Amino acid sequence: MTELKATKEMCYYCFDCIIAHFEKRSPFEIDLNEAKAPLFITWKIQKNNDYTLRGCIGTFSSQPLKKGLNEYAKISALRDYRFSPVQKSEIPKMRCYVSLLTNFENAQNYLDWTPGVHGITIQFRGYRGTYLPEVSSDHFNNDKELTIKNLVRKTGFYGNLNQNLKNEINVERYQSSKIDATYEEYLSFLKNKQTNQK
Repeated sequence: MTELKATKEMCYYCFDCIIAHFEKRSPFEIDLNEAKAPLFITWKIQKNNDYTLRGCIGTFSSQPLKKGLNEYAKISALRDYRFSPVQKSEIPKMRCYVSLLTNFENAQNYLDWTPGVHGITIQFRGYRGTYLPEVSSDHFNNDKELTIKNLVRKTGFYGNLNQNLKNEINVERYQSSKIDATYEEYLSFLKNKQTNQK
């Protein structure tokens, strides 16, 4: 079985799902056959010359991609509790990232993973949290200890993060096929799609 790869068209579909939500219509049709995968959708918005996080939610349950992309495009844009819901006026400044998650395996210990390659899910004492593969590189300078420390805090645990606790942490590592697209690319795709349909 060939490994699923994230495509630009998946990002365009996510843009269309959000816009369709505001316009109360159905998004365009996308042919994904029977493909299934766990996935995350991330939205970033342009501020000055950079993009900052605007929403990121996904699922570790493998599900039909068309349904998952549609659902999580909207959930991550409109229901990420860390942010106010995305407004239609913001969409032209946004970039969409689709991550399809693959190669799940148990790590030997809390440091048995590679920044930039592996995403990690940690579990300990009833707490659970995850970071996608790019988070350690983008935010913690590939420092595994610092990444774990911040992920532990993200779970809501604020107790003493000593070596004993670190040794209790169960880590599942995974990889992702990730791609992104801008709103301008989405518009260009739509224009080509309409031209080809004439």
